[in-house]
Amino acid sequence: MVFDKVKEIIAEQLGIDDLEIIKKESSLVNDLEADSLDAVEIIMALEDEFDIEVPDEDAEKFKNIGDIVAYIEENK
Repeated sequence: MVFDKVKEIIAEQLGIDDLEIIKKESSLVNDLEADSLDAVEIIMALEDEFDIEVPDEDAEKFKNIGDIVAYIEENK
C-alpha cells in the first residue's frame, strides 16, 4: 500500500519512531515539524522509491500526507 511506504519513508527521514502519529491529514511542516530541507529530502526519497518525478510546482501544492499519497497513486 502506497500510504504505508510513504509513512515509512517520512518516519525514516524525520526520525519518527511512532508511525501512528503519521496520518493522511498530517502536514509535514505543521504537524511533523519538517523544515524545507526535510521536505525536499522526503520528496527525493519518494521519487526514488516509486520511480516517479515530482516537479517543484506540484510538490508545493502538497498540504498533507494524503495529497502526497494521491499524487503518487496517480503518477506511478
